[in-house]
Amino acid sequence: MPTTDPAAGTLHDGVHALPLRVYYEDTDFSGVVYHASYLRFLERGRTEFIRALGIDQADLHAADGFAFVVRRMTIDWLRPARMDDCISIETRPLALKGASLELAQRVLRGGEVLLEATVLVVGVAGGRPVRLPADLRRRLETATSAGS
Repeated sequence: MPTTDPAAGTLHDGVHALPLRVYYEDTDFSGVVYHASYLRFLERGRTEFIRALGIDQADLHAADGFAFVVRRMTIDWLRPARMDDCISIETRPLALKGASLELAQRVLRGGEVLLEATVLVVGVAGGRPVRLPADLRRRLETATSAGS
């Protein structure tokens, strides 16, 4: 069952949006978001996307040792975010395979795109790739077709 937790963001037509505020801890000495902070923002977006589908990753891990690992990430930094900016992390599925999921992610400030990323995550258990659990796969297929 998809979540109704407002902290999880919103899922509409296969695109998940997570609002965030930029804090001092996210920035460098000049008040601009430090490049590595975007990795945390993108991770939060992916996590809340899965949560919005009604999947609890902690439950998956507890039941079968299943977890996602990042296999590949391509990032284009287009414009800087700054301290106190309200940004949104958009996440949408691109492709679903046996053990992997490719996602498109963007960081926006209002309608302005600050960053674009493509992320390939792989399901693992016991340190080895495994097929995505059936319930997760079904929900991801629904989200993927909604975003097409």
